[in-house]
Amino acid sequence: MAADVRLRDEAEPTIFDHIGYWVTLVSVYFLVGVLFFYSGKSKLFDGHGTPPAIEKQFEGTFVATFPGVDALWAILSVLEFAIAVLLAISLVTGEFLPHRRKTVLLVGLALALFTFACLSFGQTITGNTEGTASLYEYFGATGIIVLLVLLLPPHGQRAWLSSRFSGSVTPGSGPV
Repeated sequence: MAADVRLRDEAEPTIFDHIGYWVTLVSVYFLVGVLFFYSGKSKLFDGHGTPPAIEKQFEGTFVATFPGVDALWAILSVLEFAIAVLLAISLVTGEFLPHRRKTVLLVGLALALFTFACLSFGQTITGNTEGTASLYEYFGATGIIVLLVLLLPPHGQRAWLSSRFSGSVTPGSGPV
C-alpha cells in the first residue's frame, strides 16, 4: 500500500496544470487590474471630483465633517490606483512566472480586501444595505482569489490541479 502513496513534491505537472496556471493568472491580473486601474484613474486623473450623489449620500454623517467626503474620496482613489500599481509591479518583476513567489500580487489583493472593507463601511453608515451586501460579495470573491493564488506554484504544488484529482495521497491528508 505504501507504493500507492505519492509525496506532494513527486507529482509532475500535466499540460492541464500549465494551462490552468496561465489562464488563472491572466484572469486575476486582468480582472483585478482593470477594475482598480479604471476606478482609481477616473477618480484621480479625470478631474471629476466627488460626485454630487456621493456628497448627498454622506450628508449628515460624521464623515461629512471629519475627515470630509472629499478627503475620503481622495483616499479611496489612491487606494484603488495603488492596487493597480501593485499589480503592475508584480507583472514587471515577473511574479507571474511559476517559480516566482507572488508577494506583491498578494499584497495588492490584500489592499483590495481593505478597500472593499472601507467601501462597505461607507455604505453601512449611510444605511445602504444593498450596497453593503454587494461589497461583501466583492470582498468574498477577492478572498477566494487570494486563496486561489496561494494554491498556485510556488506557494502550492507544481501539479496544482492534477494532484487534486489523481487519487494520490499527500502527507497529512488522511488515512491510507
